Amino acid sequence: MSVKTALVAASVLLAMPAAAFAEEAPAAPQALTVGTVAAAKQAVAKSQSFVGRVEAVDRVEIVARVSGYLDQIHFTEGGMVKAGDPLYTIEKQLYEAALQQAQGSVESAKAGVLLAKQQKGRTQELLTKEVASQMTMDQRVAQTQQAQADQAMSEAAVRTAQINLGYTEITSPITGKIGRTAVTKGNVVGPNSGVLTVIVSQDPMYVTFPVSQREFLRAGMGAEGAAKSDIVVKISFSDGTVYPDTGSINFVDVTTDKTTDTITVRATFPNHSGSLVDGQFVNVLLESAKPEEVVVVPQSALLADQQGTYVFVVENNKAVVKRIKPGGEHGPNIVVSDGLSGGEMVIVEGLQFVRPDMPVQAAPISAANPS
Repeated sequence: MSVKTALVAASVLLAMPAAAFAEEAPAAPQALTVGTVAAAKQAVAKSQSFVGRVEAVDRVEIVARVSGYLDQIHFTEGGMVKAGDPLYTIEKQLYEAALQQAQGSVESAKAGVLLAKQQKGRTQELLTKEVASQMTMDQRVAQTQQAQADQAMSEAAVRTAQINLGYTEITSPITGKIGRTAVTKGNVVGPNSGVLTVIVSQDPMYVTFPVSQREFLRAGMGAEGAAKSDIVVKISFSDGTVYPDTGSINFVDVTTDKTTDTITVRATFPNHSGSLVDGQFVNVLLESAKPEEVVVVPQSALLADQQGTYVFVVENNKAVVKRIKPGGEHGPNIVVSDGLSGGEMVIVEGLQFVRPDMPVQAAPISAANPS
């Protein structure tokens, strides 16, 4: 290289800025835009859910109380019957004959009483005249009393025969829906024939469900009157349909099941439409009648790891982890029992990209439609 060329190169290097020789500094990370919803305070009724079973208030198993051929069946299976409606008729002839025989025995016994009284009267006259002995008089008194006892027994036999004859007409003791018949016309039925049919009342209906000791105490059902006045009972069916009417607790069992440590609780529900069926399983929801102000956040904000449940909130333009204690669902939201005080900007969108303490920019969205 010539001297002239070297001088030109040196002058070019001297003319270049010093920054060109320095290493390029890393650019500051850009803040991630995230969708946020403010943790809101709402008046929410505390709730607990259970599995319950529908039970009829009145349930009667119809059985025959006398034996005989079944002459008639008077009801339609699955239909409604009223108290006093005829259900079955058992042949009457034998029981009518037994009643007539018993009535004849009464007439015979009355005649015996009349004769004994007459003999007693004659003996009394003879005793007064000292013709009859006191022993004879005592015998006449005893015969009169025996005749009267025979009459009483005969009259009791008449009442028994009347009752048995009445049992040949089996009527409904309650108003309700009747099941299918276990026997048909022409069969011999009796007390050992088992259940002929079943009748269950329809309105109102009971719903019974087991409650653990912890839930029992938490709900305050151990306090006098609390179960009746402070708790609203709702039920839903297996397809998720919510029953339109609410119920009220009317009974809490006095003993605890030793095997499950649960207490049986019973609620009463109106059943005007007949939607509740005896033996049906339902989902039971207990709600406090007095709502309490709690913090709620969208369920989509919840995350979980080995340490438990948490959410990300925006603090000083950074994503900060907040450990929370969920307290039950409330529609699309979750109740936060501990960990948030209300007003925090909770991240609900972009969570898959968020890391603890990374820069974020909050973009508030509608709490009704978080993704």
